[in-house]
Amino acid sequence: VQLVVESGGGLVQPGGSLRLSCAASGSIFSIYDMAWFRQAPGKQRELVAAITSGRSTAYVDSVKGRFSISRDNAKNTVYLQMNTLKPEDTAVYYCNTPGSQWPWGQGTQVTVSS
Repeated sequence: VQLVVESGGGLVQPGGSLRLSCAASGSIFSIYDMAWFRQAPGKQRELVAAITSGRSTAYVDSVKGRFSISRDNAKNTVYLQMNTLKPEDTAVYYCNTPGSQWPWGQGTQVTVSS
């Protein structure tokens, strides 16, 4: 079973930036497509960015041009660089495979507020 630990969240002003990290256990991380999800209060969890094992990327329209997903297979880690943050980006952010194959981690809280 692959386990993940998300980190890097915090409180940031609108227009600011954060870089989230997701460290995964296991020795075969590199073969998995990975994704970042977020869940805002009272809303369903949504996939916001994905990266394939071949490093192709995809984004939900609301974050295109502002967020960038990347991975370091040597470190079993996937990143989410978030720029030009908006209050509507406030949520708990999680990583998993795009099909949510793994147990969910605890997530990392991102709060965008002045």
